Amino acid sequence: MTQTRTAIHLELVVDAPIQRAFVVFTERFGEIKPPEHNLLSSPIAETVLEPWVGGHIVDKAVDGSECRWARILAFDPPHRLVFSWDISPRWQLEPDLELTSEVEVRFVADGPTRTLVELEHRNLDRHGTGWESLSDGVEGDEGWPLYLQRYAGLFAGA
Repeated sequence: MTQTRTAIHLELVVDAPIQRAFVVFTERFGEIKPPEHNLLSSPIAETVLEPWVGGHIVDKAVDGSECRWARILAFDPPHRLVFSWDISPRWQLEPDLELTSEVEVRFVADGPTRTLVELEHRNLDRHGTGWESLSDGVEGDEGWPLYLQRYAGLFAGA
């Protein structure tokens, strides 16, 4: 078991120019986020990342209900995306925005055809009581490592 940390850092290199790496992450986020990661009572039809500061990441269910579980805090194509994590340690929407963390994804050119993607989920202790379980969840195999694996898979054979 790893020691619980207030920030999680992961990175990978994708075989794509920086602009494409950014566009794939933001425009195809619904293919990166596993549909079983669902706070709604109905299955998810799609997940949309709204590409502007003040936008949201929204899960849209087949029954028409929606869950806005993140706020876009920075949108700087093709270099940087920052969004809030408005999900509590109980894996429910967190209504108190003071009890949320943030995720920053940085895209750094590694030559003309490769991009280093750095993901940092920080300030996890802001979630208050139980934040350690949230940290363990996002760092575990079904958390950010799975998201990045699914993201990398979008470039396979491309």
